Parts: sequence; structure tokens; C-alpha cells
Amino acid sequence: MTKYFVGVDIGSLTVKVVLINDGLEILGQLKTRAGYSGKDVATRLKEQLLAESCLTPQKISATVATGYGRVTFPADREVSEITCQAKGISHLFPSSRTIIDIGGQDSKVIKLLPNGRVGDFTMNDKCAAGTGRFLEVMASALEVEWPKIGELVSSSKNPTKISSFCTVFAESEIISQVSAGALKSDILAGVCDSVASRVASMTRRTGLEKDIVFTGGVALNRGVVNALTKQLGYPLLVFQEPVITAALGAALLAREIHKSSI
Repeated sequence: MTKYFVGVDIGSLTVKVVLINDGLEILGQLKTRAGYSGKDVATRLKEQLLAESCLTPQKISATVATGYGRVTFPADREVSEITCQAKGISHLFPSSRTIIDIGGQDSKVIKLLPNGRVGDFTMNDKCAAGTGRFLEVMASALEVEWPKIGELVSSSKNPTKISSFCTVFAESEIISQVSAGALKSDILAGVCDSVASRVASMTRRTGLEKDIVFTGGVALNRGVVNALTKQLGYPLLVFQEPVITAALGAALLAREIHKSSI
């Protein structure tokens, strides 16, 4: 009889749910904004995913929750996002040794051992610098929608310099640059360079080793991908759905936990 496992990642801005079977196939995945209650959103997404897959809750052998809101969700186990991210990425990219994860409210660099376990990590969760929130605030100040950032940055000819890592001061900087006549494309390129600089510094402190995987919501931003690639001097591997990799890792861990309990 086929067994099924669910991974739930309740992040600060987005909730992700992934369903796999015991053959390690991804059968479905859903994601949406966390809203006021990440737990309620996660519950709804899990129910929707099971309904779309024609499965009842009784068919799920184990569920693991991760992310900021993991302790609020009824799961068989709660596991840190560091561990889940390592599990998901090492499954997708067995050769990976460095993970760069930039989410909505924090950024992480994880050093992987050859067996896929965590060797070391660095996290920035004290301020918005180097996170998706930093990019969102800057894009909002420029009245640019998030999906348009990469497209605009690709046309930049003369990126501006953003000297402050503080979100408030950086926003004031770009307002001054707009007043001085700088193009939105050049300002956004400067913003992407600023995020990349912060994260590249974290990566070097943690230990830069190939292969490097870039994950999290910001990995969908081509401007940051290109800026980070340039600053690190190495190509970055990006999964087609980088937002779900921690949830995938949680589902994979749910499978392992179930098997070890049999």
C-alpha cells in the first residue's frame, strides 16, 4: 500500500505545503501568503492538497512542520528550517555543499557535509537587510511590482550605490536618488547589489564551497541571482520552485521518521 507524507513550512510571509509518496515523488504543492494566522492558512492548504489528490487525512502516514510557525501546527514533529532546508536541497542537488536561503524576514547560509547534514550555518534575522522584505520596501518606494524587479534590473546600465543596510535609511537614499534623476532600473540594480553584498559576506564567513544552491522566495528574483553570482564568482543552482524546498525537506523527514518508527 502506498504511503503519503506531508511537509508544512509556515514562514513569516508565506505558507508552503508539499505532499510526497514513499517513492519520493512530489505529488503536489501549494503556497500562499501567511496572512494573520499561518496555522489556519497551513490547515486550509493541507486540506486542499489532500482533496486535490483524492486523499483522506487518514492516508497521511506522517506530517512534519517547519518555519516560524511550526510550533502552532498539529504535526507529528516540528523541525527547524535549517534542518529541513538541508534535507530538501541535498535531495534535489546531491552535490550541493552551500545553501543560500533568502526569505521574507531572514537570510541564511548553510554549509552542508558530504552526507547532506548541516556542518555550519549563519543567519541574519535581526534586521531586514539582505532579505525579501528589504527588497519589497525598496520596490514599493519606487512603485514597482515585485515580479517586475528582475526585468528592470536587466536593463540597468549604471547601477547606483546603496550605502546603508538599514531599511529606513536605504529608503531615504533611493528617494534622494529619484529626486536626483536616477533611473528606476539603476536604483533597483543598486538595491540588488546591496542585498547580494550582505549575503555574499555571510557566505564567505560560513565557508564558500561548490556546488552552491540559492533558494527561498528571493531566488525567483533574477536581479539578485545575477548580482550574487557576480559577487561570489560561481554559478548558482536554483530549483524551479525555490519557495517549497524547506517544505519538501519536511516531507522527506516525515517519511524518515515514519520508517524509523515501524
